[in-house]
Amino acid sequence: MSFSIAGKTAVVTGAANGVGLAIARHFVAQGAKVMFADIDEEKLIDEIGETQEDDSAARWFAGDLREKLTVANLLSATIDAFDRVDILVNASRQMMVTDPLDADDESMAVLLQQNLLTSLRLSQVFANRMIRQADEAGGDGKLAGSIVNLSSIAARRTHPELLAYSVSAAALDQATRSMAVALAAHRIRVNAVAFGSVMSASLKGAIRDNSEVRDDIIGHTPLSRIASPGEVAEAVQFLASEGSGFMTGQILTIDGGRTLIDVVDCAAH
Repeated sequence: MSFSIAGKTAVVTGAANGVGLAIARHFVAQGAKVMFADIDEEKLIDEIGETQEDDSAARWFAGDLREKLTVANLLSATIDAFDRVDILVNASRQMMVTDPLDADDESMAVLLQQNLLTSLRLSQVFANRMIRQADEAGGDGKLAGSIVNLSSIAARRTHPELLAYSVSAAALDQATRSMAVALAAHRIRVNAVAFGSVMSASLKGAIRDNSEVRDDIIGHTPLSRIASPGEVAEAVQFLASEGSGFMTGQILTIDGGRTLIDVVDCAAH
């Protein structure tokens, strides 16, 4: 079974920086045509260039994907550029550290909107396009498309200051499973990658400001290191490819074994 995505058309959100950018770059390197989507137009231009050539495998779309019209415009831009869409990677995500006892804190609403509802709406809109493409192809029995969500091990772990983020990640995991069942009859697979600490620009900054952060992460990770964005990108490629053709509704964990550890040092329970 091939893990190739060459010739496929993919949309990657959150593609201006971090893990989203790593995924989009990796997909292009693997021969896919990719729409880099993000709200940060300046960073997209820095990455791809202001002028987009008609024969380029990498295009960009800037807009606030929390807005319904923007999602529709992203689909239109993708079809205009590449004629079809085969893969959607919902990599745009946000994390906030908040006070769980602050009744006026709006972080829960913000993170549910960004991490759950926006990904869900994108999945619905792009799934309908994938279904239409499959119908036009005459129902040849091939997979119609693949959707990959980026989640977090926070969905299964708890930390008081990550209450809202953990809830949004857990909700996304459940949405992944539910959409997988709903779209299975249309030959669209829906999976997710839940990852732990990845050496993104924000984590590099945190380590620069406090060297104990790195030691703490490594100390709680059996493989004793922090993942690279490229390792997440390769896992996403696997889920997007025909190599995972009989997988749907699965949450693939990339965390170096971190979720396997009992954080209580004493063996007594």
